[in-house]
Amino acid sequence: MKTQAELLKEVQELATSSADANRLMQRVADHLHAALPRYNNIVFRLVEESEPGVLLLGPYTGSFKPHERIPIGQGLSGAAAAQGRTIVVDNVAADSRYLAGSSMVKSEIVVPIFVGGKLAGEMDVQSYFVDTFKNVKDREFVESCAGVVAKHMAEHRKKK
Repeated sequence: MKTQAELLKEVQELATSSADANRLMQRVADHLHAALPRYNNIVFRLVEESEPGVLLLGPYTGSFKPHERIPIGQGLSGAAAAQGRTIVVDNVAADSRYLAGSSMVKSEIVVPIFVGGKLAGEMDVQSYFVDTFKNVKDREFVESCAGVVAKHMAEHRKKK
């Protein structure tokens, strides 16, 4: 199995060969889902200018379809967006904020993505195993992957 450092390098390489942010997000979701058996659902949610108070479903890979829309402030995704910080839940059954997308999900990490200091979206990884993101290195890895996407989004917006 590849190390997180090797996987992060591959994510960075995906960014250099992706023409747009949506394509990059899909490639990252697909790649991490295939490489990491405990990353069972990898979801990107986006903030659209027309609906700034809602996170809309973006590219994702996994065994179930995530919620299409989540108001900022609701669920773990909405809480991470509202607080502007990463949320890690080692056991979603013990967290009243969790909006069940699948009864199989046991742990989750949600990382906000900022572009130009403004919330642009988030990366949400769900696992069918308790404590998947308990180790600080797992959190740092997911935050680094989200950072690659944020950098790509910022660079893409500058070109428009």
